[in-house]
Amino acid sequence: QVQLVESGGGLVQAGGSLRLSCAASGSIFSSNAMGWYRQAPGKQRELVARISSTGNTNYADSVKGRFTISRDNAKNTVHLQLQMNSLEPEDTAVYYCNAPVGDYLALWPWGQGTQVTVSS
Repeated sequence: QVQLVESGGGLVQAGGSLRLSCAASGSIFSSNAMGWYRQAPGKQRELVARISSTGNTNYADSVKGRFTISRDNAKNTVHLQLQMNSLEPEDTAVYYCNAPVGDYLALWPWGQGTQVTVSS
């Protein structure tokens, strides 16, 4: 069983920055790729950033150049971060971490997520 706890969201003005954190613990391996997803109201949850076990990263076009994903591995725990700069109102969503299965699905049950709201 894996527990996912996201934190760091909040209200920020357009152009501002936030840093999200995720603690993934339980039956997790450092070999798992990890990712950040987001779900805006009325929209499908989507993968916006992915990091492999070796640190290779991929980003959705909508966040490329503005968001940076990173990870720290420990025994049975992965700490995942998402540095978000130059935030736009379109980034408003609930953000989740998980192990990606394609661009929309994930390996484990979802955590509670963390709300990011960007005002114009």
